[in-house]
Amino acid sequence: MEGITHAIPRTVEEVFSDFRGRRAGLIKALTNDMVKFYQTCDPEKENLCLYGLPNETWEVNLPVEEVPPELPEPALGINFARDGMQEKDWVSLVAVHSDSWLLSVAFYFGARFGFGKNERKRLFQMINELPTIFEVVTGNAKQSKELSGNNNNSKSKSSGVKKQSRQTESVTKVAKMPSPPPKDEDESEDEEEDDEQGAVCGACGDSYGTDEFWICCDACEKWFHGKCVKITPAKAENIKHYKCPSCSNKRSRP
Repeated sequence: MEGITHAIPRTVEEVFSDFRGRRAGLIKALTNDMVKFYQTCDPEKENLCLYGLPNETWEVNLPVEEVPPELPEPALGINFARDGMQEKDWVSLVAVHSDSWLLSVAFYFGARFGFGKNERKRLFQMINELPTIFEVVTGNAKQSKELSGNNNNSKSKSSGVKKQSRQTESVTKVAKMPSPPPKDEDESEDEEEDDEQGAVCGACGDSYGTDEFWICCDACEKWFHGKCVKITPAKAENIKHYKCPSCSNKRSRP
């Protein structure tokens, strides 16, 4: 939730400047200010979002209450997954969601002010010259830049393919879907178990593990690690209809 009023960008250059400022703030949160950011994302608090601001600062806050929001909203509830996974994996996950949010905000402004095909293309090209937040926090930014330079010099056509493969592999590590489990003889009896094994945690993005406790939201039908949503097996026995933090938050809004 942005507490400071900022000028609304209307040109390609202004939108890119807004993008660059928000990006700088997010990178600062996930690198130089990492200790403060980590402490701010307390899992005991309500659903929290990481916002990058145009003035190159950041804040962790509750989502806006107005529906629909003035701007696209960042990923909700990043604090719930903090203690349920390794720190570097959690930071990478937040970085991926932050990259997606930055693009959605930039092209929201483009749609709002009627950018044409050439303007949208120019905006994307300007954005694409910068390393993603994910590349910066994982240390892949320099490697990607070198691969891009090799491709532009036409030294090897395979360098571009190698770059794309490496980026795809990195993102896959953050949220990996397992292959479908083999079917048992009694398919109808094991249908629910198959659904669980093909699930991905809606909070942290990790795939299903048989040695972990999972719970399914009765509203959105997404699966969650019990540790990610603070639900133990004993507590789950007393819940008739479970709603995840995201669905509970939506229900409580006016």
